[in-house]
Amino acid sequence: MPTVEIPAYTTDAFFGLEDKWLETAPGELTHYHELGEGTPILFLHGSGTGVTAAANWWLNLPQISELGRCIAIDSIGYGQTVDAEGTEYGIKAWVEHAVRVLDALGIEKTWIVGNSLGGWVAFQFAIEHPDRLLGVVSMGTGGAKKTAALAGHSNPELSEAGVRRTLEQFVVDKSLVTDELVSLRYASALNDTASDRLVRVVEARDRDRFELPLDFDALARLEVPVLLIHGVQDVVIPVSRTWDLLNVIPHADAHIFSQCGHWSQVERSDEFNTVIKQYLGARGLGR
Repeated sequence: MPTVEIPAYTTDAFFGLEDKWLETAPGELTHYHELGEGTPILFLHGSGTGVTAAANWWLNLPQISELGRCIAIDSIGYGQTVDAEGTEYGIKAWVEHAVRVLDALGIEKTWIVGNSLGGWVAFQFAIEHPDRLLGVVSMGTGGAKKTAALAGHSNPELSEAGVRRTLEQFVVDKSLVTDELVSLRYASALNDTASDRLVRVVEARDRDRFELPLDFDALARLEVPVLLIHGVQDVVIPVSRTWDLLNVIPHADAHIFSQCGHWSQVERSDEFNTVIKQYLGARGLGR
């Protein structure tokens, strides 16, 4: 049994996902969702205000879990994951948290699917732990230079109106940003601020944007398969980011969605799921 008390928390029925908890270090209790069996696929969320694994992947996990064992975590500093006292945040810390999750679950190698910050973490994981990785799928990969939208993320407005504005930056089709989704994200953001985490998480992310950007020389040596996904109308991280990575990573393919912003896994969820399943299926998953 975990030595850390499991919070009295249930993910809202809106997302349709069951809660799981895993002690990943002394004083650290990772909150996650798991669906499917077979080859592990670790899902890493982005960094928008009030983000959680559920709020990032609820439209994707049920379908993609037809191919493998999907594990979507709340990274340290986010969602319902309980951080140990003195926890530091940043790209390397988020990588090591992912490693602790794999170790606690007894997983030697995994695919990683990452969105935005999660894609940045996925590639840093690939650089530091190539022996633990089967491949990467990354959407709107983070770690790029600041855009006007990214500057806004550095000073998030903690109100439902602020959350709505953030989410509306993620999509072309603003009707996807429903009142219910905004309310759920806002509730999660309040949880973050209750433990004074949000400010420190944002500071760590923005610090590493300058101090620990992705090492393109190291990425040029990656031997694993990589799929890059981007929306043409992404105003948070320009689509040129994928072109830059595509020209560096030896075994990278790309899929570009038209009329799509930063949240391709939500805005084009059905097509996104088909693309992922076809890509992973062609590499042996689900057989």
